[in-house]
Amino acid sequence: MAPEGMAAQSAAGSADEAGRIALLRTLEQRVLWLACWTIHHANHIRPSRDGLKVGGHQASCASVATLMTALYLDILRPEDRVAVKPHAGPVFHAIQYLLGRTTREKLERFRAFGGTQPYPSRTRDGLDVDFSTGSVGLGVAITNFAALVQDYVRLKGLAPKGSRPGRMVAVVGDAELDEGNIYEALLESWKHDIQDVWWIIDYNRQSLDSIVPDRLFHRIEGLFRDMRWDVVTVKYGTRLEAAFARPGGAALRAWIDDCPNSVYSALTFQGGAAWREALLADLGRDAGLRAIIDPLPDDELAALMTNLGGHDMETVLAALRRAAAAPRPTAFIAYTIKGMGLPLAGHKDNHAGLMTVEQMERFRAALGISPGKEWEPFAGLDAATAAELKRFLATVPFAGALAGDGERRGRRRVAPPVPIPDTLPEPRRAPGRKMSTQEAFGQILSEIGRGQGELAPLASRILTTSPDVTVSTSLGPWVNRRGVFSRHRRNDAFRDQKVASAQKWVMTPEGQHVELGIAEQNLFLLLAAAGLSHELNGVRLLPVGTVYDTFVQRGLDALFYGCYQDARFLLVSTPSGITLAPEGGQHQSIYTPLIGIGQDRLAFYEPAHVDELCHLLAHAFRHIQAEDGCSVWLRLSTRPLAQPDRLLGEAEKAAIVAGGYWRVPPAPGARLAIAYEGPVAEEAEAAHAALAEEVPGVGLLAITSPDRLHADWLAAARARREGRAATAHVEALLGALAPDAGIVTVVDGHPATLAWLGAVRGQRIQALGVDRFGQTGDIPDLYRAYGLDTDAILDAAAAALIG
Repeated sequence: MAPEGMAAQSAAGSADEAGRIALLRTLEQRVLWLACWTIHHANHIRPSRDGLKVGGHQASCASVATLMTALYLDILRPEDRVAVKPHAGPVFHAIQYLLGRTTREKLERFRAFGGTQPYPSRTRDGLDVDFSTGSVGLGVAITNFAALVQDYVRLKGLAPKGSRPGRMVAVVGDAELDEGNIYEALLESWKHDIQDVWWIIDYNRQSLDSIVPDRLFHRIEGLFRDMRWDVVTVKYGTRLEAAFARPGGAALRAWIDDCPNSVYSALTFQGGAAWREALLADLGRDAGLRAIIDPLPDDELAALMTNLGGHDMETVLAALRRAAAAPRPTAFIAYTIKGMGLPLAGHKDNHAGLMTVEQMERFRAALGISPGKEWEPFAGLDAATAAELKRFLATVPFAGALAGDGERRGRRRVAPPVPIPDTLPEPRRAPGRKMSTQEAFGQILSEIGRGQGELAPLASRILTTSPDVTVSTSLGPWVNRRGVFSRHRRNDAFRDQKVASAQKWVMTPEGQHVELGIAEQNLFLLLAAAGLSHELNGVRLLPVGTVYDTFVQRGLDALFYGCYQDARFLLVSTPSGITLAPEGGQHQSIYTPLIGIGQDRLAFYEPAHVDELCHLLAHAFRHIQAEDGCSVWLRLSTRPLAQPDRLLGEAEKAAIVAGGYWRVPPAPGARLAIAYEGPVAEEAEAAHAALAEEVPGVGLLAITSPDRLHADWLAAARARREGRAATAHVEALLGALAPDAGIVTVVDGHPATLAWLGAVRGQRIQALGVDRFGQTGDIPDLYRAYGLDTDAILDAAAAALIG
């Protein structure tokens, strides 16, 4: 091509890019308006029936309007996944509205029943929310684990044919970097060499209550670089960069660089006159600086001094496009102003602040939007511009179709279920040999790991993980069979050196166990990411995570987070309770069964015997895949118990899943029963045998899930209130007893776990359990001290009979 032709092509390209940026700036303005109007409508226009402030975060929305417009309307592809900072929810919804993916009615009901949520929610807001982000910091960190799971799926060749890998993106509020789980996740991402992750930090230097300390970005940058991330600082926009290039510009740059965050924020709020006064006080003798600022009216000077990189569309696009060329983990430190473009800009109290009616009216008038047209996407624009914007939005890459085969729902993929055999292999044991549920779990999983026959599909889709307690939670045999996952092949040094070891820690892309450091938040975030793989990657995984039962509470926020977005996984917590005995109180759990009852979207079970566990494992693998299913939690024990010699029938299996069954059915109208859960079965059985001689017809009730019993009871009560006939499983169980019968409940956990059984039919309860910290000892001593032994059960039975 001749030079003049190349020049013409370059000029045309520049013109096209200039036109594209102009359209994006117009859309950015629309996004900010719709976000602010959504909040304003909820607080000032929609009638309030309870007098409560609705709230919203107009200033936080304003600080990311440029960043999110650039992301969603230029950079992102359909396969990319985004975690939006919680307070930018209205911006996200405004963009979805412009793309035609949500409705005006949803926006009008922002923070109202059935409307858009305050913070983006996968389960409440619809198909284009990739990760729920209401809990600060967790939405950021899960992007790392989602990238790890994507690598896992693709390195095994499981991804749908023709599908493309996506980038995991987090739009991060700078105050979220105060959350400790962020740095736990960063360290883990370094260990696993994650790629294709962006964290775009909205560095507005303001948190809920204060101004962020100066020079924080130096620490942030250092931390990311230490973890082998690329760091891109987006500090100044094109107008400031042009000013810096003029005589006096170096002094201006140095002045801004040295300006404390609090002073910069205050001057931003005060406006052009305050900027001029401050600059002249410090640099008034610099002729070059005067030549830059003197010709500018106050409003233009304010616009120049607040032209930070995170609000400059050209600068943002250039930074993101450069980084998109390589799949490196990248942290963008984007300098922004909280409340940019609003009268709240820069004020330290603007976090929960709302524009007044008068301020909103001025904002509307400035955009040329007529009263009554506030929800119109292109109100105030001429017909030609509106038509051009519509054409542009129709070509946005993010709005395109997902690549790859298979049925799709929006940007969420669909994966077929993994077939689960009717029964799983029960562990072999010598006659009379005792076995714990923890040991049995390890053996069952090991047998699945052989991958033979009908177990092969199940074995291939199980992904196990544990926070440095793999061996002590009985996952060792499974790992020996299936290997440790790593993006890069790493040999087992002990094996290479011919040192004997029971563990074969060969790390390969084919491995199916992800070994984590001791950070329970990371465990639950990885389980959540893997438990969403069927929708994120189009590949169904069956994640299994093991952890010491007492340390579930250390990761409880992330566990709640995973359940809230309906991630599907199997949690196995073991060993549990004071039954752990010699380990002492800090390893002995007390109230985890109460968590199991209270946590939504999580079915909690505590089997006592191996055959119960075997059936529940098969049920769990089916349930976490069912349309109406949820995640499952198994609380297991290290205590070996004698195993009943029986073959479970279908009715017994159904009762085990429903939450309980009669080990020894009571006589009709019996006055007494013992209900036990978990490893205290031995004491309950002994007490029952002693009572059977004196109290004919006494029943022995095995509780496999207080959670399922309780949930079913509540559901039955709701149905009856609505005029529908319903009988809960627990009502049928306890209906075999006399109305005034006494029930002794015993559990190695808080006694409230089963105490509610008395409310089902008004029967008397004597609730035994653990309500204070444990201590070191053996099981007989501890059970006696905490009232779980046979004598304590007998005493409680006597009290229940006396009433």
